[in-house]
Amino acid sequence: MSKLVIVESPAKAKTIKKYLGNDYEVMASMGHVRDLPQNSMGVNVEKGFKPQYLNISGKEKLIKELKAAAAKSDEVFLATDPDREGEAISWHLAHILNLPTDEKNRVTFGEITQKGIRNGMAAPRTIDSDLVNSQQARRILDRIVGYKLSPFLWRKIRRGLSAGRVQSVAVRLIVDRERQIEAFVPEEYWNIDAVLKPAGTSKLFTARLRAKKNVEGEFKIPDEAACNAVLAELESAEFVIQDIKTGTRKRSPEPPFITSTLQQDASRKLGFTARRTMRAAQELYEGVEIEEMGQVGLITYMRTDSLRIADDAAAAAASFIEQNYGDKYLYHGQRTYKRKGAAQVQDAHEAIRPTIIDLTPERAKPSLTPDQYKLYKLIWERFIASRMTDQQIKTVTVNIEAGDYLFRANGYNVTFDGFTVLYEASTDEKNSEDAPNALPELTTDTQLRKKEIRSAQKFTQPPMRFTEASLIKVLEENGIGRPSTYAPIISTIIDRGYVEREQKSLKPTPLGLVVTDLMIQQFPNIVDEKFSAGMEKSLDKIEEGKADWVKTLDKFYKDFAKTLKKAEETLDGQRLKVPEEETDVICEKCGRKMVIKNGRYGKFLACPGFPECRNTKKIVVETPGRCPKCGAKIVQRKSQKGRIFYACEKGAECGFMSWDEPSAENCPKCGKSLFKKKGKAPYLYCPDENCGFRKEIEK
Repeated sequence: MSKLVIVESPAKAKTIKKYLGNDYEVMASMGHVRDLPQNSMGVNVEKGFKPQYLNISGKEKLIKELKAAAAKSDEVFLATDPDREGEAISWHLAHILNLPTDEKNRVTFGEITQKGIRNGMAAPRTIDSDLVNSQQARRILDRIVGYKLSPFLWRKIRRGLSAGRVQSVAVRLIVDRERQIEAFVPEEYWNIDAVLKPAGTSKLFTARLRAKKNVEGEFKIPDEAACNAVLAELESAEFVIQDIKTGTRKRSPEPPFITSTLQQDASRKLGFTARRTMRAAQELYEGVEIEEMGQVGLITYMRTDSLRIADDAAAAAASFIEQNYGDKYLYHGQRTYKRKGAAQVQDAHEAIRPTIIDLTPERAKPSLTPDQYKLYKLIWERFIASRMTDQQIKTVTVNIEAGDYLFRANGYNVTFDGFTVLYEASTDEKNSEDAPNALPELTTDTQLRKKEIRSAQKFTQPPMRFTEASLIKVLEENGIGRPSTYAPIISTIIDRGYVEREQKSLKPTPLGLVVTDLMIQQFPNIVDEKFSAGMEKSLDKIEEGKADWVKTLDKFYKDFAKTLKKAEETLDGQRLKVPEEETDVICEKCGRKMVIKNGRYGKFLACPGFPECRNTKKIVVETPGRCPKCGAKIVQRKSQKGRIFYACEKGAECGFMSWDEPSAENCPKCGKSLFKKKGKAPYLYCPDENCGFRKEIEK
């Protein structure tokens, strides 16, 4: 019997073919084969939201080949990805190939390994109509919002804009955060630290002023005058240990990755965008040619909300930990992880984990691209660490009297490293200035000698701008969208010019501010977090078979159509202007200050006197350094892939370029500009090979 298996990508097809053998032909659909039309809405809102599906342009030859292969096969199995989108692709393939949708011709693979493929092929099922209807509802809903709102934005602001059910909420979150930052009024405060030396030792430690006797509530030093008054009182004060409190605490490892946490950690640790993360993860899932192993999928399916781990994978991890770290590092209990956030777990897949536990990142490294290796290492270490013992910590809190004032020193030491021997999770939070420090051995009888009293002016800080990682975290916790959509959403709002990256931070553009304000005024539900989360829950009910997809769309559309009509009437004849950002660059043709504009290829400088003056220029970002070859200015540039590098302003005439950022500091040996080498141990260095000066950067 001839059997045909249809998957989505050639890489996946190659891996699966290896395990299925010659009795099977494996072909790739190259993603979707049918979709709504590109040049019209393609949804009849008057007749039950009936979609008009068309074969995707450019896939005619592929569809013909799939039809021919299906016609000569005794059995056809639809093996697209095991999620909502994959189910819809299988449903579309069934219609194109005239396959009965009530037959058991749908198979799914949680991992592209021999075991995963064997298990998938052994359990064919019918296409899940609830999953398909959920995908249809989301696709149609997003099409309605996009096709109805985008022309409205074109008429009221400018052409080329778009709005979306989730993207508009994401932009609003970024806009709201920016306005919180702008409205923030910093408050002055002062810290006072005492550097103390215990008798009988040369080791110093630092304690911070925390309270004043007979003063209730939090003790604050608001200004320099108040600080000087406290310093005067402390001048002759004796520092005496009041009490010492010791304790123990433990840190448990984070659970294995799900889609959103993988995107967050890859952003924080590797600097990957969500799109870059998902691209590398897809490659690892579909299969990579590994030395002495052949083509094999290295991770389980990467679009998942589940923290579940298969028993055999847990057993394999336990065996690996015992053999390589010892029994004391193996956690023998059963950890229960709870999902954070409002979103309901959607997928019945496992968490993201390596498929071959013994294939360490270093063993796989020669066969992987740099991105594949970095991401595989992250996934492998996180999974193994999740099966390891807790980190054990001994804590010490020392309360110290100094006259009427109370100082406190916090310290800790790790008594057992546990899972941290392998992996440390990262966060967006900055290290606290009150972080514990290593303390010498102290008792209540220890005599303390005051070595120094330090004071420092501080100001309260505004909230931080969103990074990709922190935005994804907020979207997930509020049940907005789904983790599988976060990567394209972030790419879209940047590509549309609503948001721009400033280093790792996401900052709204003037266009993003204007569009968001318009949406808040005229379409408050579309940009409301709670409404968006409620809509997501309604769509989830379709997937669970608890709601009708047509009725769900109808309920949304009735209110949306009324809101759109009212907005058209309210803003009839009006057009909103996006503020132009003025610069200090003078137009050499007419003397006006040039403004920043967004064009097809990014930002550029333009004369505001258009159309009388049509002068434009490239934006040049100057750095504080000087070219080590000719002494000219060094400017920031971008490679074709968007990576920042630094070059002499004279270009090819000089030829100097560097990936490292020039600094304002000059070399003490030869006087040339020092450059900054980033990494875990950053340092400044002189680019002149004959000099060789290097200086570590204090963290």
